[in-house]
Amino acid sequence: MAEWVQLSSEVVHEGPFLTLHRDTVVKPDGVGTGIYEHISVDDTVRVVALDDHGRVAIVEDDFYLQRRRVQHLPGGGSAGQEPPQAARRELEEETGVLAGALHPLGVIDPLPATTSARTHLFLATDLHPGQLHRDDTEIGMTVAWIPLADAVDAVRSGRITEAGSVTAILLAQERAEVVPEG
Repeated sequence: MAEWVQLSSEVVHEGPFLTLHRDTVVKPDGVGTGIYEHISVDDTVRVVALDDHGRVAIVEDDFYLQRRRVQHLPGGGSAGQEPPQAARRELEEETGVLAGALHPLGVIDPLPATTSARTHLFLATDLHPGQLHRDDTEIGMTVAWIPLADAVDAVRSGRITEAGSVTAILLAQERAEVVPEG
């Protein structure tokens, strides 16, 4: 099977959160060259925080590109940490909750044509109080605890649309045997 061949790479923009690259490539069909632009960003995490009553934490925040408030699971960039450590950090920062146990749910490639960054999905259980540590971009963030079934309904109705959140909620539902009756 033929593969992509990179002939050259140019950094078009380098900012604090992302780098834009423009590569000259030979396509897998081997016919001619082309330009492929892509973004380098950190991997991300999303966490289904499931409490003893079968409820999950859903955060809501303002997103510039969507021009609206977006409901999603706690999570964010890995900031150079291994995914489990990033998941624990993001959960506490955004909800004020610590995970006693963290179970991997899977990994997705949310934008494979745009970035190689992956989203690592986790189920957090055995929750304990921690401390909020929201940054300036999360000032208006709110958190609500809703039954897992309601989160699944929010995915199906299009109220929750962020790719990592959608996938993690549906995978957590499949693991219903670990969901306590509420």
